Amino acid sequence: MAIPDFNTTFVVSQAPYDVFQAITNIRGWWSENITGGTTQLNDEFFYEVTGLHTCRMKLVEIVPDKKVVWQVLENDFTFTKDKTEWIDTHLEFDITQKGNQTAVHFTHRGLVPSYECYDICHNAWSGYINNSLRDLITTGKGQPNPKGGGLPK
Repeated sequence: MAIPDFNTTFVVSQAPYDVFQAITNIRGWWSENITGGTTQLNDEFFYEVTGLHTCRMKLVEIVPDKKVVWQVLENDFTFTKDKTEWIDTHLEFDITQKGNQTAVHFTHRGLVPSYECYDICHNAWSGYINNSLRDLITTGKGQPNPKGGGLPK
């Protein structure tokens, strides 16, 4: 039996184009403290939550209005024994139109329950994807980590 990667899905009324634009606007839903490119194939960016987590990612697949995939190149957690658990994992967004609605399916391929960070990451991704990203898509305003590297209040 395969070990399940973290994944979650939600559906919105917005068009695939709008969903894609929101996903690639990661400063609008994940963190305002991201530096580097986030929209073009092979773009690399750096993410940081001061004192907790840093990582460098690369955009490895992009199909407008359908798919976005980032690969984690470097990672460091301060709260786990293995600081590198995310390295070579992939964050995948699949966008599918279903009638007048659009489904967003997020998979963190390689983030598995045996990882020490899994529970924390499961909760964090659930909030970022199902709340902040969904809100950015539906209302135009997400709840990203604020500039300066901290977590939302």
